Amino acid sequence: MEDTSSHSERAELEEEPEFVDILEERRSSTDLGFALRTFSPQPYREASPCSSSDLSRAVMESQFLRYVVKEIATETGVTVKEVREDARIILEEMSQNLQLGFIRLMAYTLSKVFKRLFSNIFVNIEGLNMLQQAVQENPVILMPNHRSYMDFLAISYILFSYDIPVPVIAAGIRKCCWSKSFLRSLSTTSVDPHPAALLGMKIVGEILRRSGAFFIRRSIGSDKLYWAVLSEYIKTIVRKGFAPVEFYVEGLRSRTLKSLVPRLGMMHMVLEPFFKGEVFDITLVPISISYDRVLEESLLAHELLGIPKPKESTTGLLKASKVLQEDYGSMHVTFGRPLSVRRLCHNKINRCQYNLIPRDLPQKPSADIQACVSWLAHLMVRFQEGGSVISPWSLMASLLLQTPVTVLLGEGLLWHRLTEKTLWLRKLALEFGGRLKWPARARHSDVMSSAAERHRSVVRCQAGRVHLVQEDEPARKHAASREDGVSRTAAAVLMLASYRNQCVHVFVRPAILAAAIRTSRATRREELFNYFFFLQDVFSNEFIFVPGKSSQDFNEACYLLKKCGAVHITQQEVNVSDRGQEVLDFLQALLQPFINSYQVVFRYLCEDDHQVFSERQFLPSVRKLATKLILSGELDTFETLSSDMQKNVLSALRRLEIVRKTMGSEQSEYRVNKGAVRRIQDTLSGKIPPRKLQTPPDAKL
Repeated sequence: MEDTSSHSERAELEEEPEFVDILEERRSSTDLGFALRTFSPQPYREASPCSSSDLSRAVMESQFLRYVVKEIATETGVTVKEVREDARIILEEMSQNLQLGFIRLMAYTLSKVFKRLFSNIFVNIEGLNMLQQAVQENPVILMPNHRSYMDFLAISYILFSYDIPVPVIAAGIRKCCWSKSFLRSLSTTSVDPHPAALLGMKIVGEILRRSGAFFIRRSIGSDKLYWAVLSEYIKTIVRKGFAPVEFYVEGLRSRTLKSLVPRLGMMHMVLEPFFKGEVFDITLVPISISYDRVLEESLLAHELLGIPKPKESTTGLLKASKVLQEDYGSMHVTFGRPLSVRRLCHNKINRCQYNLIPRDLPQKPSADIQACVSWLAHLMVRFQEGGSVISPWSLMASLLLQTPVTVLLGEGLLWHRLTEKTLWLRKLALEFGGRLKWPARARHSDVMSSAAERHRSVVRCQAGRVHLVQEDEPARKHAASREDGVSRTAAAVLMLASYRNQCVHVFVRPAILAAAIRTSRATRREELFNYFFFLQDVFSNEFIFVPGKSSQDFNEACYLLKKCGAVHITQQEVNVSDRGQEVLDFLQALLQPFINSYQVVFRYLCEDDHQVFSERQFLPSVRKLATKLILSGELDTFETLSSDMQKNVLSALRRLEIVRKTMGSEQSEYRVNKGAVRRIQDTLSGKIPPRKLQTPPDAKL
């Protein structure tokens, strides 16, 4: 008899009163009528009427920008007039031009697109009601996670649907290497000196600009003028309450579908008006966007293997229209509880420092301000994780990845074995506090069959077994090499890993404790905490840990393992229970690909003959070593081939000051402390006890 949901477990999320399918009404009414309906949002009460051109004028006339322009003119020997012209061109390239007519055009177009792509778009009404109130009281910063190009389109579409002011949105552009003289030449010539358009996507880029997007170069570097224009533009929007500001605190779209370590530049900019007392308060709203299936899944996997993504163009977008024929299931958008910056920062920072010099002058934030901004940014990502919805496929992918690839490519995994383990994992995820999308009235086997069918590009179910699907081999003049075979398998594995990553935040803390228990073979809480802290420190570029919360994270991990019956805990010891082995086996296996991948990078750094290596050679060299180890059978972790994983290891070693960037080199070069790398290797493998690597997170804010 098939297992069904117990009353104690959470019901299907979309059947809870708080979630509503916004596409349901769209399917029963006209798209044109929806787009042309009365749109009457309630704006920020303190905002004065302001157009996009008024906003740009205020930026150009600000005392802050005038000061920076004069400073740059003095430093470079260029006239103030020329520097101001450079600033004007930067602002013109950057600024949005929000227009209701284009919002309506987007609403009409997206209604048609969303109804083709998704079966449902679920939104929590309680969160929208709180947001509707919040936008009237203080400047609002919308902070969604970033998993797909659909993200910002969906949020604007939802806000338009519920008469909430449409945000201005920070969007990245690639044309980031123009010199100031080149920018000036654009304003004096009628000829486009480059075949690519200003934003790469001419038509779509302009529609997005008029729908609220403002464009930021993805690589700004040390361009002092650009930073000044950008920061003043954003601060002016916040001060005036022009519109809610939306930006991705992770900085980039996550190619692994796992939360990224936050980037702090934009966070500093949006918060500075509060730090300087220019606004009474600012409201932060974390937003969690979850997909049953991501449109870019194959593209992202290939990017991680070093295959560059196609150039963004209108033509490419039109060619990609075939995605409209695919089934992408549901999207869940969870608007979190609005959070007061004033309340969050109470007793954490001293804002009096901003009274010591004129507010219009540039100021470097103090250490406590920087720590506060970092803490807030990490906190927002954790709130995003807490609001995300886990699909059945995410649990299934987690278990498939713990099956040897040789089995998945060969005889396959028994379907009934996968379903049994998925139901077991479902129960564990619920006990750990995960938010699951699992239809309460459907047969469990039907739920999992539907999920597998939706992801038939990754797995194939045949004769009661599940097989990994490799993409078709491209036509080539020569026979495919063994290395090509590794890449094809890795692409499929990385697609599976991306969906596992959607639920990894639920398990990562108990998984780190499980690894500490297994590797250290210790039972004393103090020893386990030391190893837990060591692993957390090493993997802080891989998973999100709020600074200063290591003890709480350890206690949470202990509580969750005790709650599910995996361990017995006393004041001094943590002991594994008789029925805890299955839980610890799963959690250890969940973390193992990350441990294995880090060990491969450590091995490369220690085996390489040189103390100095270049960033350019690092990724291909690590990928070459990993491929060699996979072909020899020494390594079975295809995730080691992921460029994001490799970059995270390098970032971790730089943070721990084990790898240092050399000064004066033309290209990015690093010097490695091989002795320190070997110590981490030995500690990860349990050969030596952990030692302090860097300033403990608890010493930070």
